[in-house]
Amino acid sequence: MLSRARAARAWFRAFRRTRPFWGGVWLVGGGWTVLKFSLSSLQLIVSTGFGGVAGYLVGGGMILCGLIPLALPAQRYTFGLIGAVLAVVSLVVSNLGGFLLGMVLGVLGGSMMVGWGVKRPRGRAVEG
Repeated sequence: MLSRARAARAWFRAFRRTRPFWGGVWLVGGGWTVLKFSLSSLQLIVSTGFGGVAGYLVGGGMILCGLIPLALPAQRYTFGLIGAVLAVVSLVVSNLGGFLLGMVLGVLGGSMMVGWGVKRPRGRAVEG
């Protein structure tokens, strides 16, 4: 049991080091916050038209932009920029971007994705 837990921890550590993990987590958290504050009854959304649906589209887009680079790390620039732009757009279309919290988390996550780089292997000390 303990060896299985150690193996799972080692796998997760390797997964986290080879992907923009924390940027994705923050961007998904921001998208969830925007989506959460956009929730209302279906009747209200249909009656308001695109303005009611925009919060769902922006929040869902932010969540997707946070999850896709976890599967495809090479696409981190594209989806980091799109996620950050969607976070800023959420300020206008969705209750001040999830009362500013979702927008801030989304911009933070998008910028962390764009700035992420692959970890280099640790070098050994040169004997001399």
